[in-house]
Amino acid sequence: MMPENRNSTPFSPFDSAAEVLCDELRDIVTALSDSKKNTVQEIRLRSGKPLTLTDGTSSLFIDSKGRILYSAGENALTVTQKHIFDTFKRLCGYSVYSFQNQIKNGFITIRGGHRVGLCGTAVLTDGTISAVNDISSLNIRISRQISGVSAGIIQKCCPLKGGILIIGSPSSGKTTILRDLAYRLSLGIDCKMMRTSVIDERGELSGTYSGFAYNNLGLSDILNGYPKGEGIIHAIRSLSPQVIICDEIGTVNDCISAEQGFNAGAFIIATVHAADYDGFLLRPIAKRLISSGAFSNAVVLESSDRPGIIREIRCIERSE
Repeated sequence: MMPENRNSTPFSPFDSAAEVLCDELRDIVTALSDSKKNTVQEIRLRSGKPLTLTDGTSSLFIDSKGRILYSAGENALTVTQKHIFDTFKRLCGYSVYSFQNQIKNGFITIRGGHRVGLCGTAVLTDGTISAVNDISSLNIRISRQISGVSAGIIQKCCPLKGGILIIGSPSSGKTTILRDLAYRLSLGIDCKMMRTSVIDERGELSGTYSGFAYNNLGLSDILNGYPKGEGIIHAIRSLSPQVIICDEIGTVNDCISAEQGFNAGAFIIATVHAADYDGFLLRPIAKRLISSGAFSNAVVLESSDRPGIIREIRCIERSE
């Protein structure tokens, strides 16, 4: 069983994420050295393929004794369908039915904010995915809370004059930056204390599990599981936020929601997928985000091999 002590953190982020693995795999991977655990970003299980660890720069493998391998040779530990099945049941708390809404969206967020991506056979109902059967692979993305990673943003952008876009490629630390911003802004660390609402659509920011946030977001009000649009409107109506933080703006509807929050007087802080600022400008939503006037600064992060590292902070010039 997973630990129930909510007032302490007995496990490292790696060990916390590995808790959902079946007994055999968990015992092997948790025997890794602490230095290696601290670099691993993902644990990937694919049926009939070697268990794979990714650290942002390369893929690593492991043998049955927990030794790191740098190529998928014959000694690499192979994931079986039983490993997948047993891990999936544990992941769902042995009640797959209660997780159907998350499963059909392709991921399950577990205690600690770790997100587990799912692959399998889609079941379609009226052209939309209603379930996913025959799970064939799992990708455990390890969530880490790192204090101080947003200090440079606070120093450069506060007092806020507009919203902030956090731009980065996958696994570059966008969510880690958002967590630290929520913590610092809501507590007034190196800035004026601000009423902060977090729209945690996928449960990754707060790591909320059974109503308790395992990541420390300071005095933020957390709307867990709310779609961005509904969460922003709810926050405006009932929480009077000065700052609204949300993850991954990627659609026109997301842009409209951000504009609604801005027009209601809240500063919006959100992430966007792009490798750099020029790449962001090529995104279809870039022009709308910029022209809305809701964002005054863009923070560009380094790549996945240097997660949470800020490459540049630049002013956003509003296009007419």
